[in-house]
Amino acid sequence: MTITVKARHPALGAEIHGIDMRRPLDAETLQAVTDAWMKHLVVVFPGQHITDHEHVAFTRQLGEPEIFHQTSLHLRSDAVREIFLVSNVDERGQLMQPTEPSQKQLSSSQMWHTDSSYRPVPSDGSLLHGIEISRTGGITQFINMYMVHDDLPDSLRRQVEGRRARHDFSLLHTLVGNPPPSAAERAAMPPVWHPMIRRHPVTGRKSLYISSIYNDAIEGLDEAAARRLIQDLTEFAAQPKYMYRHEWEPDDVLMWDNRCTLHAVTPHDPNERRVMHRTTIVGHEPVLAG
Repeated sequence: MTITVKARHPALGAEIHGIDMRRPLDAETLQAVTDAWMKHLVVVFPGQHITDHEHVAFTRQLGEPEIFHQTSLHLRSDAVREIFLVSNVDERGQLMQPTEPSQKQLSSSQMWHTDSSYRPVPSDGSLLHGIEISRTGGITQFINMYMVHDDLPDSLRRQVEGRRARHDFSLLHTLVGNPPPSAAERAAMPPVWHPMIRRHPVTGRKSLYISSIYNDAIEGLDEAAARRLIQDLTEFAAQPKYMYRHEWEPDDVLMWDNRCTLHAVTPHDPNERRVMHRTTIVGHEPVLAG
């Protein structure tokens, strides 16, 4: 299988052609895809008319698909449990209101974050399939956190080097106004501490590792100072020169590296259907300090 790779932005993002995600990849093609992913951090496979089962099968070629631990909000598909539902349409096809708890929680994706950073071994990457896309917004934006790390001003670098930040899934409910997680959900996913500068296990490069929707504490700082530092770091990272903005087309599949990127979606009209299905690749090893 021959593929072509074309960059979409100088900082990160590329499109890959020549892949049919309904078919398994031979070893050479899988290596070429992985190499392009490591180089560009975010890759898009256009025109992939795949089922959820095919989506999961393709993901398995890259790693084990994560099973989302939270069940109370029905964000995990009942039909294919490896699928996380980034949708304002339920599995019966009904449009949901923004006030529903699942939609309130999904609204946190408009803030900069990286998926599953709240796990002891965070996710390697994610694959998002645009089934019904929005035209009133819903652009998914990505930041190259290698570049952010390399360009950090000394005033910020001094505050993050050698420090860890806490990542707590429970922070979401305070951000969006939902009821707190159940005792079982909290027990399944207690807070974890990760280095704020991490080294990528494949590329060896250092990146800034933060996730604003989960970071609620930083070693050696009080709550207010920790909140200010996360805000300052996020604002520095969110510069156009570090950012690729993906404008969706139907049946795009977007794959990104959670170890060295942040992402956020722009708002869209909640009365417009948006159906996106995501798989998340289980991490291979704990976060390596940079």
